[in-house]
Amino acid sequence: MARFIFVTGGVVSSLGKGLSSASLAYLLQSRGYKVRLRKLDPYLNVDPGTMSPFQHGEVFVTDDGAETDLDLGHYERFSGVSARKSDNITTGKIYNDVLKKERKGEYLGKTVQVIPHITDRIKEFIKKDSSKEDFVICEIGGIVGDIESLPFIEAIRQFANDIGKKNTLFIHLTLVPYLKSSDEIKTKPTQHSVKELRSIGIQPDIIICRSERSIPFEHRKKISLFCNVNIKNVIETVDVRTIYEAPISFFKEKLDIQVLNYFNLKSKKPVNLNPWKKITKIILQTKKQVNIAIIGKYVELKDAYKSLDEALTHGGIENNTKVNLVRIDSEKLEASEIPKKLRNISGILIPGGFGKRGTNGKIAAIKYARNNKIPFLGICYGMQMAIIEFARNKLNLKKATSSEFDKKGLPVIGLINEWVKDGKTIKGTDKDLGGTMRLGSYEAKLRDNSMIRKIYGKKVVNERHRHRYEVNINYKDKFEKKGMVFSGLSPDGLLPEIIELKNHPWFIGVQFHPEFKSRPLAPHPLFSSFIKAAKNHK
Repeated sequence: MARFIFVTGGVVSSLGKGLSSASLAYLLQSRGYKVRLRKLDPYLNVDPGTMSPFQHGEVFVTDDGAETDLDLGHYERFSGVSARKSDNITTGKIYNDVLKKERKGEYLGKTVQVIPHITDRIKEFIKKDSSKEDFVICEIGGIVGDIESLPFIEAIRQFANDIGKKNTLFIHLTLVPYLKSSDEIKTKPTQHSVKELRSIGIQPDIIICRSERSIPFEHRKKISLFCNVNIKNVIETVDVRTIYEAPISFFKEKLDIQVLNYFNLKSKKPVNLNPWKKITKIILQTKKQVNIAIIGKYVELKDAYKSLDEALTHGGIENNTKVNLVRIDSEKLEASEIPKKLRNISGILIPGGFGKRGTNGKIAAIKYARNNKIPFLGICYGMQMAIIEFARNKLNLKKATSSEFDKKGLPVIGLINEWVKDGKTIKGTDKDLGGTMRLGSYEAKLRDNSMIRKIYGKKVVNERHRHRYEVNINYKDKFEKKGMVFSGLSPDGLLPEIIELKNHPWFIGVQFHPEFKSRPLAPHPLFSSFIKAAKNHK
């Protein structure tokens, strides 16, 4: 039977519950145990698919097509275990499931309530599909005290009683702030947060204290005393210089050892931190550097392109090079400013996105990259913008556009009407936006003697998609006559997946999101090749 670890947060959000969970997962894996990670989100959206990146950050996509919280990206990057639909749930999905059952009469006329019906559904999710794991780590989104989180906190309290406290462990992550004005570290916020958690029936077994400075032993003793937690289980996590130092930091604090001790388990093998030490050394100490411009409309919020940022870092690790990300708002980018703004740039990347806003800046930047032989990578929407730029400026199709934002132009990019997934025909629509995209892992066949074939070293690849519009295959011959090669296609040859330019050192567009499959310990070949090209650009 799996053991369950619940990670809650207090005081403020964004303290690093996801990163702490992912680091713990790696350490337990290294000690020989099989681990699964899950995220329980308290918002009412069914999934984050329709939420603005400015508010929620990136939407992470799994192989099986779930639109999930970005923390699942952390889980995958640190543990190497691919997440599934069953690893992320929201309050909206929970209530949706319960109300569907109520409408079908499955509750036999009973009054449907938060307890037991909502909490029972949460417990079903926690336990589902977990029989093969040694540990299931469940992160509860938000913070203790939020009204939205209460059903989840109550559910995990009940869950511990259901399967026995010896099979469940509660970790609480809190803030221990440093007040510069008085030169003091304050434990009171942690005390109040734990008090709040205990008032709803949960006594934390381990407290992780996030602080910008090391916490003195006397302060740890105070937390231990007031929060009723063994001093060994008061773990500090001081701000790290790079997130890839986190496993090293938690190992030093013996977090994994304390978890194993709680469950009366022993390590099956020693932890190997050498890969993480090598990564942090490259990121923090390498003198080789390269500047990559990310030109998009969500650049004001760093988390909007979280997986992309990390994948570029991974490409730098592979090339022993530090990657400096230069974020440029495509909405504010004028064609006349481009030579100045991209003067010291060695590579240009146009990320995914939706809608017309910011397209002119992206298209102008792509033209500049194409004409000046600057390494270029277009991802999803970025590939579509490259298609439009080439059609307008090389094929002289001045009205070339996407039907997403111009119904009257020439649609070289068009809406998916239907596609096949796992033998089932799925119809697209422009009415409901949630769950109507090509989502998850799809196969692409790579063209012989193409650049992309050399990069992957494979004939067929599987990559994750998240988009509603496709490149119109009917223009393929016209594009190829002018030097744009459709070097990757869907198995039936109808959907362009990859484009590249002849007579250009490195110009590639992909309809999928390779960043979702990149790992610090296994960088994605596309990003490794892109950074290598940028490094060689003069």
